[in-house]
Amino acid sequence: MILDENSKRPEIEYPCNWDYKIIGTDVVEMVKVIEEAVGDLTYEITPSNISKKGNYFSLNLTVFVPSEIVRDIIFQKVSASAFVKIVL
Repeated sequence: MILDENSKRPEIEYPCNWDYKIIGTDVVEMVKVIEEAVGDLTYEITPSNISKKGNYFSLNLTVFVPSEIVRDIIFQKVSASAFVKIVL
């Protein structure tokens, strides 16, 4: 759960753009998972970092989400992939 500095849940007005950072092991498979998770929503994927040994990759995902429920579903779908290690 997201909390602000007062340990209260921040008020988020939907629809809005939501940013995720996705760290995983295979960029091509990560992009497939993202595209499947976001469906017809408006989104943008941009590259972020590669680990020193080249084992891990990170992508930035910005999605225009209509509601908290949709935002959470995207998070869950992307997190469930074997190719994704962390979603922030």
